[in-house]
Amino acid sequence: MKNLVMFFSLIIVFNSYAWDAVGHRIVADIAYHNLNGKARSGCDKLLGKKGMIYQATWADEVRSDSSYNYSSAWHYQNLAENLSNSALQNLLGNPLLEGEHVFFAIEKMTERLKRDKNDAEALKFLVHFVGDVHQPMHLGHAADLGGNTLKVNWFRNATNLHSVWDGRIIEAKRMSYTEYSDYLQNKFKNREKEIKGCSFAQSMELVYRLSQKIYDYPFDDSNNYRYVYDFSDDTDEMLYRAGIMLANILNGIY
Repeated sequence: MKNLVMFFSLIIVFNSYAWDAVGHRIVADIAYHNLNGKARSGCDKLLGKKGMIYQATWADEVRSDSSYNYSSAWHYQNLAENLSNSALQNLLGNPLLEGEHVFFAIEKMTERLKRDKNDAEALKFLVHFVGDVHQPMHLGHAADLGGNTLKVNWFRNATNLHSVWDGRIIEAKRMSYTEYSDYLQNKFKNREKEIKGCSFAQSMELVYRLSQKIYDYPFDDSNNYRYVYDFSDDTDEMLYRAGIMLANILNGIY
């Protein structure tokens, strides 16, 4: 019985990752290209040259280590349906209102790194969580565990809505993380200044509104090519925006 419980616990943990490895590396690569000299030097000093890209999945990997059990809830923020902008801003300003989740984790890791710029663990967590919070189903509803319990067929394979947003849409692009990163930086070149000028709070409003759009869409539709087409631009913007927000935070710290 104990082994059975552990098995199902692992299913829940691994289904709750945000962006797959490719997605997290895309975010970290975009951020790396937008770091100022001091920030890039500081990150390379802690994690090695481009180490923040290669370590972008570390926070998921350590979830298999029981000593990091405390960080499991740091990967998501369950939000109510039809949350107003003011309510969302209030939660961002007071992240402990709903417990220790991803808004809290980003604030905590940012503060840790500001206090000690040699805190490699805080940097690895921060790189990952800024990616997590821009995966819209990580701001999903508690009732369905951010889409984990919403079953869908994806090109004839059974999966769930959360998994579709973790990596299935990205997989459909058939690009490596470097190719996808280059593609996004070119695609959003004309909006680079605008997005860099956005606050983290403004970015969270956009992610949350996208999550509501996803819930309103008929996700059980078997025409998955249409789903990829309809959400391709949204996925691209969230990945690019995550990279820019991460760069903004790290530039501010260093």
